[in-house]
Amino acid sequence: MDRPLLIGIAGGSASGKTMVARRLQEGIDPGGVVMIEQDAYYRDMSLLPLAERERANFDHPDAFDRELLLSHLEALLRGEAVEKPVYDYTRHCRKPETVRIEGYRVIALEGILVLDDPDLRRLMDIKVFIDTDADVRLVRRIRRDILLRGRNLEGVLDRYMRDVRPMHLQFVEPSKRYADVIVPEGGENDVAVDLLVTKVRSMLEQPA
Repeated sequence: MDRPLLIGIAGGSASGKTMVARRLQEGIDPGGVVMIEQDAYYRDMSLLPLAERERANFDHPDAFDRELLLSHLEALLRGEAVEKPVYDYTRHCRKPETVRIEGYRVIALEGILVLDDPDLRRLMDIKVFIDTDADVRLVRRIRRDILLRGRNLEGVLDRYMRDVRPMHLQFVEPSKRYADVIVPEGGENDVAVDLLVTKVRSMLEQPA
C-alpha cells in the first residue's frame, strides 16, 4: 500500500479491544504495527478541581478531543510524525510527556467510540467491533479499575450505572452496525483474530 493501513477496533469498556490490537501486532509485524488508544485523547481537564474531574462522564463522545485525534491520524496516514498524549487515569488529566509515533505500516486505533465518529470511520481500512457480554465486561472493568487505577468497588459500580452502561447503550452498541467484522469475546477468539491477521497481511502485500 502507498500509505499506512488504519484498523479501527471498537467495543464496550473492557470488551477485549486492547488484546485484539496486541494480537494483531504480534501476528502481523511487532515492529511495524502501532497501537493508538482513543483514551489517550481524553480532553485535558487539569484546570478543573479534582472533584469535578472525577464526576465527568468519560464515556460520552464529548469527553474526547476528537479534533486532535483526527489530525494525528491524518498526519500519520501522510507519513508524518505525531506526539501522542499520555493520559493520567488517577488524576483525570494529561501528563506533560508525549509519545512520538512515526514510520509504522499499520495503525490499530482502539477505543469504545472509534466507530461512532464518521470522520474517523472515513479514514479506516478495516472496522472491527469486539462483542463481549455485559457481565464479562463489568467483571473485567472492576478488576482493572481496582488493581490498576486505584478505584474502589463502590466507585466503579456507581460510575458503571451512571455513565458506562447508558453510554454503551446509546453510543457504543449502535456503532456495531458500521463494523466490517464483529469479533465475539475479543482476543480469545483465535479464529477471528487469525482471519484478521490474514486479511491485513494480504492488504499490505497488494501493490500500491
